[in-house]
Amino acid sequence: MTDKEVVISIKGGQQGDDVKEEMELITDGVFSYENGRARLAYMESELTGLEGTRTTFDIDPMSIIMTREGTLNSQMVFEEGKRHNFLYETPFGAATMGVKTRRVHVALDEHGGDMEVDYMVELQHSVVGYNYVTINVREQRNDIR
Repeated sequence: MTDKEVVISIKGGQQGDDVKEEMELITDGVFSYENGRARLAYMESELTGLEGTRTTFDIDPMSIIMTREGTLNSQMVFEEGKRHNFLYETPFGAATMGVKTRRVHVALDEHGGDMEVDYMVELQHSVVGYNYVTINVREQRNDIR
């Protein structure tokens, strides 16, 4: 797989305990695609509260694995209708959490495209938030006129 520079548009949100948060971010990253599998990576910013963390998505048509490494470390597996546990490590400590994926949609090819994940986050088997993320990936244009 060959990496190419891309522009990534991320819209995400979470809702839990009468609190609803939404965020939108546009950032640069790298993307590769081969035989129906893709990899997308970018550095988090101060805006997301995860500055110093690299986020990588390994994507196939049926699942998405999101890995974060840096100031925060975790690996979440998203498979529609399934629950997976993950370790959430921060500078303040670690916790084992669960993620139950309600929906995964992937429409990517070698030029980019879209993906969506709708999921619940659990702590000690109690839902602590309903989250979604929508990501658009497009090739960077270097044609200055």
